[in-house]
This record gives sequence, C-alpha cells and structure tokens, in this order.
Amino acid sequence: MNPTSPVSATSFDVTDESQHAGPHVGPMFPPTHPVANAPVGTPPPTVDGFVREFLHELTSNQGVSLERSTVNDQYLALAQTVRNYLSARWIETQKKQRTTRPKGVAYLSAEYLLGRQLGNNLLATGLIDIAEEAMKQCGLDIAVLRAQEVEPGLGNGGLGRLAACFVDSLATMNVPCIGYGLRYEYGIFRQTFVDGQQVEQPDTWLALGCPWEFAHPEHAIQIDFGGTIETYVDADGVERTRWVPEWNVLGIPYNYMVPGYLNGRVNTLRLWSAEATKAFDLAIFNSGDYAQAVRAQTFAENITKVLYPEDSTPQGKELRLQQQYFFVACSLRDYIERVLGPEFDLHELDSRIIFQLNDTHPVIAVPELMRILVDLKGFDWDEAWAVTKKCFAYTCHTLLPEALEVWPVDLLGRLLPRHLEIIYRINEEFLDEVREAFPGDEMRIRRMSIVAEHPARAVRMAYLATVAGCKVNGVAELHSQLLRDKVLPDFSQLWPEKFTNVTNGVTPRRFLRLANRGLSELISSAIGTGWVTDLERLRELEPYAEDAEFRSAFRDVKTRNKAKLNEVLIARDGIELGQDHMLDVMVKRLHEYKRQTLKLLHIVTLYNEIISGRLDPKTVTPRNFVFGAKAAPGYLMAKQIIHLINAVGSTVNADERVGGVLKIAFPPNYNVTLAEKLIPAADLSEQISLAGMEASGTGNMKFQMNGALTIGTDDGANVEIRRLVGDENFFLFGMSEPEVAELQAKGYDPGTYYESDRRLRGAIDLIGSGHFSGGDRGTFGSIVTNLVTVDRFMALADYASYMDAQERVEKAYADTEEWTRSAVLNVARSGYFSSDRSMRDYIQRIWGTPPAF
Repeated sequence: MNPTSPVSATSFDVTDESQHAGPHVGPMFPPTHPVANAPVGTPPPTVDGFVREFLHELTSNQGVSLERSTVNDQYLALAQTVRNYLSARWIETQKKQRTTRPKGVAYLSAEYLLGRQLGNNLLATGLIDIAEEAMKQCGLDIAVLRAQEVEPGLGNGGLGRLAACFVDSLATMNVPCIGYGLRYEYGIFRQTFVDGQQVEQPDTWLALGCPWEFAHPEHAIQIDFGGTIETYVDADGVERTRWVPEWNVLGIPYNYMVPGYLNGRVNTLRLWSAEATKAFDLAIFNSGDYAQAVRAQTFAENITKVLYPEDSTPQGKELRLQQQYFFVACSLRDYIERVLGPEFDLHELDSRIIFQLNDTHPVIAVPELMRILVDLKGFDWDEAWAVTKKCFAYTCHTLLPEALEVWPVDLLGRLLPRHLEIIYRINEEFLDEVREAFPGDEMRIRRMSIVAEHPARAVRMAYLATVAGCKVNGVAELHSQLLRDKVLPDFSQLWPEKFTNVTNGVTPRRFLRLANRGLSELISSAIGTGWVTDLERLRELEPYAEDAEFRSAFRDVKTRNKAKLNEVLIARDGIELGQDHMLDVMVKRLHEYKRQTLKLLHIVTLYNEIISGRLDPKTVTPRNFVFGAKAAPGYLMAKQIIHLINAVGSTVNADERVGGVLKIAFPPNYNVTLAEKLIPAADLSEQISLAGMEASGTGNMKFQMNGALTIGTDDGANVEIRRLVGDENFFLFGMSEPEVAELQAKGYDPGTYYESDRRLRGAIDLIGSGHFSGGDRGTFGSIVTNLVTVDRFMALADYASYMDAQERVEKAYADTEEWTRSAVLNVARSGYFSSDRSMRDYIQRIWGTPPAF
C-alpha cells in the first residue's frame, strides 16, 4: 500500500471488535504462530479440537452439560480450556530455566492491576479466531463470556497497572521474570455513588471463582512477627544473633501464568495469601467458645484481606507493615529455598537474580535478606552486605514527600525487632561513609540518616532503598532529574552513578491490539503486524497522516469506538453520552495534585458563560466530559471533589439552557475493563497536573497510542510526549517546574488570581453560591475556601493559560482533517512509550538480564 497514491476506501475496511472476526486486512498475527513454539508433541489447536476441550471442561470440571450450563459455567470452562493450552508452555519454560539457569528479574510489587485475563491470554496464544469460532459452533457469543470475567482489582492505579505491563513485556521479550505480590481477598474497593458521594463497597473478585490461579498450599512458608532478639555462640565460637518471634502466619502461594506474545514463553506471577499456622482449636471449640477457636485464623487472614487498609489509625499502620513484610519475606524465602535450592552458593546470588523494588512498599526486603544471610546462612556482616547491595534496585514513583514511606521506630521494633537492629547497623556504617566523604558536615549527616529523629524517630524507607540499591531510577526524564535534584539531592551528590532514568511504558498488546481492535487492524493493513512487538514500527504510519482515505478510515474507527463506549455506559451505568460530541476525558486517581478541580473550573466557566448570556451555546464545540477516579477512603478533600463533579454534572446535564452541548459523565468504579473501552474512544486526553508533581503518568501514553490528542502541562512523561509528537500536535499550557518553584518561593496567593479574573471568579462564586447543591452554600464551602486561600497545587495560577489552551482545542477540533492528521501522528509517534522499550532500558541500565531462549 503506497500512501502517496490514491487508495480505495475498502483498503481500510476494518471489523468491529463486537463482531465475529471474519477475513482480516493483512495477517492477524505474525507468521510465527505459537504452535510453532509449543512443546514437542503438543497438537496444533483446531476449532473442532477446541470445541472438544471446552465441552470436556464443562462436563468434567463444572459438572454440567452445555444445555444446562450457566454463563459462569461457560466462562470458567472456556478459561480452563485456554489455561490448558498455556500450561504446557509454562511447564516447558520452567524446565528450560532449570536447565540453562539464566539471570532473571524478581519484580517485588504490592500492586498488580492485571485486568481481565481471558482476552489477553487468547491474544498471547493466537487463539482468538479459533476460540470465537468454537464458541459460535456451540451456540455461544464469546463476548458474553468475556464480559462474565471479574477483573482482579489488586492495585490502586498506575503503580499496579505498570507492574502488569512490565511482566507482560518481559515475557514477550523472553526475559525470565517472576513477579511477587499479594493475593488480596478484597482488592481496591468497588466504588458506588450515593447522592453523588463516593461510597466504598468490598471488591468480591473471587466470589465466582478464579480459573487463572494455581494454589500450592504444600509450598506454604512460615513468616514470623514480634518477639525478641538474643545472642548466642555458634559451634565455631562465633557470637551470633537470633530472632525469637512471638507469633507467625503461613504464606500460601497462588501462581498465575504470564504468557509472552506468540513466543511460547510463560513466566510466573506468584501472589501470597496469609493463613493461620493453627487455624482451628478443637478443644476450645468443644468448650463452646466458637469465636476464640477461629480467632487465630481471622487474625492471620487480615494480612491479605484488603488492598491498602486505611492507615489513619495505629492498627491500620501496623497492618500495612505486616502486609509489606509478609509478602517480601515469603518472596525471598521462596526464591532462595525453592527456586535456587540448597546447593546454590548465595555468595553468587547477584548472578542469578535482581530484586526490583517497585516503590517503597517492598523495601523491608533489604534487612530481610541481610537477616537470612547473616542469621540463617552464617555469612559475616560484610560479605552479606556486599551481596545485598548487588541484588536490589529501587524505582521511586513519587515526588511528594508524604508519599515516601516512613515507619515509626516503635512500630518496627515491636513487629520486626531484628530488622530494626539490622537497619540501625546499616545506617551507622552508611553515616560513617558520609562522614568520610564530607568531613565536619553534621547537618548533612542528619539530612541523610536513614533514621529520622524528628518529629519522632522513624525509618525513611526511600533512604534505605537508596543506600542498599545498586541503582535508583525515576520514571520520566523530568521526574528523574527532580529526584536527583530535589528529593534525594544529598544521595545523588554522594553516588551520582547510582541514579538513572527509565521512562515508563505501557503494553501495546492490551492497550492497542486487544482494546482497540479496529485501529490495530487498520494499522496492520497499512504497515503489517510487526508493530505489536516493535512499537517503534508505528513510525511507518507517518506518511499515512497525509492520506485522506486513511484519515477517513481512522475517523470511522474512532466513531465506532465511541458508539461502542456509549453502549457500554448505557448498559453498565445508565449513562448516555451526547451524539457527535468531542470526547474529553480525565481518568486517574483522585488527588489534588492531578487537578480535577482545574478541569471542573473549565466546565463551570463554560456553563456560567452560557447561562449568563455571554456565550452562545451554538458557538461551543459539543463535548462529553468523562471523569473516572477513585478517592482513597480517608482522603476527605478528594471525596468532596468527587461529590462536586457529580453535583455539577447533575445540574449541567439537566439545564436546557446549555442546549445539550455540555454533557458530564462520571461512571463509578473506573477500572482496567472500562479503560479498554474508554481510551480507544477518546478525542482529548487531560493530563493537567501541576508541573513537577506527576512522576510520569501512563494514562497519557495509552491515550496517545489510541489517537487522542493531549492537553497538558510540562510534567512527567508529558514532556517526552510533547517532544516526540511536536508542539503543533500537543496543547501545552501552564507554568514550567522552575516557574512553579519560583512562585512558591515568592509566596503564592491564589486570592489575587481569583480577584483579577472575571471568568474564574464567576465560576468559583457559582460553586460557592450553592447553585450545584440545592442552594446550600456550605456543601462545597471547604473546596471554595481551599481554592481561594490555599490552592496548594496552583490551579488558579494556571487557570487562564488552561482556558486559552482549551480555546485552541476548540479551533483545532473544528478542522476535522487537521485534527485527524494530528491524531494519526500521535499514534505514529507513540512507539517510545511501549513497556517493551522500558524493559530494554531496565535491562541495559540496571538489570543485565538478556533474553534467555
């Protein structure tokens, strides 16, 4: 296909995801079909064979006939059929690794936001077409079965979704990796709205069964807590230390398969569930005290009961620390004892593994490895520390000081007394090193100490990770620079070679190939299918931005995606979007620094200008404003902002004066499943955090990859997106990070911006007047007061610039051909943001773990 010559419209005819995949434009998959990489003796899957396997699973495992089966029976049987195809490859992968013993990655993360597994596993195994046809022959619609799956909400947002992208990429790149985490019984809460306010409901993701996990209670690991420490003399006359714990729990591993894309490799994700060591006391039960008989079980299971328990209470803080230690202690013991085995010389540990600390949650693994080596394996301190320093690397995901975990010494000492002692010694020796490098600088010693003295003695986990890690990385160029210069400046001065950058990325398999089937097939019809594993190949699309036929086909895909999203929202939430509207989307965790309030001020301004008669609604580009966000249960201001968004939406959507040009939708419980429908439909991506606050962002990358244009500040990975797509294809606004710092230093007064800008004042006054709260001026009074007197994240300072940028958006969107051209170029220049590229950077700059086979 030559983009410089005329092409017929039918050249770009693509199928809708909801339809059965008929003849495809270009090959659906690369010539290397997974069957070619399957273990010897594995028969090629056929439609008839798949039907037989499916019916066998339905009758054998579910115990029902096809005629009597429920949708859940059918989904479980289909999932188990796909699982069987994966299992042979999984076993073969492990067998090869035991033989070749390559160096691998152990990814330690408290979150894995996996999304639904069925579609991804069908894609990875090349079974999409076969499974669709097989279900059709059984009289079933595979889309209905896929919709039955409940995604495991084992993450809060970007951190957990990033971890899922990374393990996907490592499997696709043939890099040995085991992901370690927690199998929360209840994941991130299910969000509902009652009178516009967020109400948290438990996320019962396991209620109908999870066919993707393999439980191995026979591999349980005992994990200790509390107690005391004591010294003793070993058989060689050496004085040593032992931990005498007070209580313990069992860690039960649940394995998940992580398949590479069409390459035969299947890596492992191992999640730990807590159980009591003595779950049931029959004697107590027989005495009639039934609650006491199972108290130990209840206490132990609390550890993995819920993702991120509310930590505003001492009990909540203790439970969080229990979670963190439990999962890393299980993981280290599992790797050392089961994966390596007793014959392995742990002096060579770094030749086999690198433990990547995904933020500060797993950092307690550092003293745990030291404890294992010194107390259990008989290493002397120096040789244990030499090993430990080579086996950990640390990724920092924040610039907010309050997000860098700090654990009180009294809590650590009560729960993990031996680990606190080890941390003290690490800190003592580290500070000696600092004194040698900077003699006489006691203020530097205080600043760099792992143990903070004020306001109370506490262990700074980011400092411990930096001291122990062989590398420390940020997750975007700007973030990594600020990490060196502002968050950890003393450490970067001491060890400049430790610090590096790895910009985040997202997997194109899930977020383009699977989520946006229409666009992915359009791309493949133009440039072939190699882009799925080499996203930089999307650059080959650039000439097609100049082709009117391609642009028309591109718009057709977007139109179908919008229609499909509307169907989903009507069925899911009873929300109907405006037809032929621009889709303006802001989906991310609700936090003040992300500035959902700034987006809301834009909407309220447009609304206020229309109802006051200053703006003719006929001159306004019709827009659907879609929000998606959860607020942490204890984050009161974030929950009030959610309430305000819903209140504004209810008022604006019902007001006939706006002529239907403004439509606000806030579907509750935004998750990966909804993201896969919303992102492909979006026209405009809102990435409007205050410059210097967002570490990277990954939603910005997903939107760009799917053909949305970005309005954003120079923050996080926006900087790199703008540089790659060009200023003319990005709507930049707001202060730069140095300008933010300068304004903060001078003293920021939001009231001056409120007083000097008529439109801003009008929007804020309308909120404060009770217009959106039934006349009650107090309902949103705290938000108004905060904006005009505090405004920590400077929404008011960036308001005028943001409004100007939105006017540029309106003008650009009015030129359909130019907007489409920019959208195609955004897709074409998104290759850098593949998580495959992120993994290559980690391999080259940090891990040294080349593909194994």
